[in-house]
Amino acid sequence: MISGFEDITTATILLIIVAGFAAGWIDAVVGGGGLLQLPVVLMIPGISPVQALATNKMGSIFGTATSSLTYYKRVKPDLRTALPMAAVALLGSLGGAVVATILPGSVFKPIIVIALVVVLIFTAFKPNIGELTALRHSGHRHYVVAVCIGGAIGFYDGLIGPGTGSFLVIALVSLMGYAFLEASAKAKIVNLATNAGALMFFAPHGSVLWGVGLVLGGANMAGGYLGARTAVKQGNKFIRVVFLVVVTVLIIKLGADVWNENVLGA
Repeated sequence: MISGFEDITTATILLIIVAGFAAGWIDAVVGGGGLLQLPVVLMIPGISPVQALATNKMGSIFGTATSSLTYYKRVKPDLRTALPMAAVALLGSLGGAVVATILPGSVFKPIIVIALVVVLIFTAFKPNIGELTALRHSGHRHYVVAVCIGGAIGFYDGLIGPGTGSFLVIALVSLMGYAFLEASAKAKIVNLATNAGALMFFAPHGSVLWGVGLVLGGANMAGGYLGARTAVKQGNKFIRVVFLVVVTVLIIKLGADVWNENVLGA
């Protein structure tokens, strides 16, 4: 059986594979695949929340690596912006993972839900946003804004995680002026770094279930490859629609978490 979990069933393994593929596809297009993938990983008998988070990151890094490469070959995103963002995001993710051991993510979830609602309204009522790249900043300011976005969202990914790719996409579209396709391509490179940063924290502590992570990673790779190709083929309008759907699901999921933790748990 996988990673010593003797009670894991064939049906659960198949569900992990299906969820990993679907999550890889969603992540490649707009991010947010962890909403589907993590709950399935948590179904493994005997797994702890920390092991689930770490193993989820292990699987996701395969998908983000595959979609990053696919986007790079087909979209040719500007690495002069993406790589500094990724480097700072990796450090931010490490910092967020450290803070997560001190402060629970539930402290920040109400703020995140409000931010997502604002993002949803903003995107829904601006139908032309993200159709074309029209950069808002130039020169030194462009790179400063980029690394600030990378650091802030990297920290969020290490601390809480759900919707990191979606936050990256909307930040690149609304704050920097990229089209959705270009934003998705850059977001995957940055998301790859945030996954790596979290794994750098989790792996030395023995939290990763490597067998499960490799199975999840293989499924994520397939989904990430197909998702990136679909996004490139369908273009900005398709990505915008998927983005709105994923953000709506994020709001419902995190909103339910806040309700359960602060109202029902009171």
